[in-house]
Amino acid sequence: MTQSDPNRVLRRLPLVVGLLGSVLLLLNRVQTPALTESQARSDVLGVILSALLVLTGLLWQRVQPVTPEAVVLVGEEGFELDPALPETVKTELAWASHLILTNTVTRSVVAYWNGQVLMRRGILGPESEVQPGAIVKRVLTTGRAVYLVALKLYPGRVEFTYLPENTQGVICQPMGQGGVLILGANAPRSYTKQDEQWIEGIADKVGNTLDSQMSVGTV
Repeated sequence: MTQSDPNRVLRRLPLVVGLLGSVLLLLNRVQTPALTESQARSDVLGVILSALLVLTGLLWQRVQPVTPEAVVLVGEEGFELDPALPETVKTELAWASHLILTNTVTRSVVAYWNGQVLMRRGILGPESEVQPGAIVKRVLTTGRAVYLVALKLYPGRVEFTYLPENTQGVICQPMGQGGVLILGANAPRSYTKQDEQWIEGIADKVGNTLDSQMSVGTV
């Protein structure tokens, strides 16, 4: 399922009007037996206005990006939490995932920390276990987020078997010491800079809770 661009008609309007105006000016000139000076000046002005409209339409096609097409992710919706987690950590993860799912294009959330999956929520992927690939390992090593704007374009997409198979975009956000929050979106190029900063803040907060209340091997 795709989502059409709501501004498609508006973006094309100047281009259509400019071309239509040019055609009408040409027809008017052809059907005029005797051209007066005033009509010549009007024609020149009309040509300039039509050219400006056409140029504006072409610029709008490039400057105003088409809304990314969203899809319905394949999978069942669910919410899984590791039952061995402390209640405070469960509450923190539930709060964070709810905010992300309801305020961004994210449709699937996986919390991975110190070798274990703490939570899966949203549209669940076919596999419940996370086997860190090159991308997740890089995030864990460098402590820097990775945003794959269009997952299908990256060879590394094969490592995200725990996300829905038609996931369009992925953010791997560091979460505390040895953790990563993995988000799957239903549209490519759909996270804004503000979304990325907001997700970073939430992941930092959850990471602080995990680091302060848990240690390796307690889950």
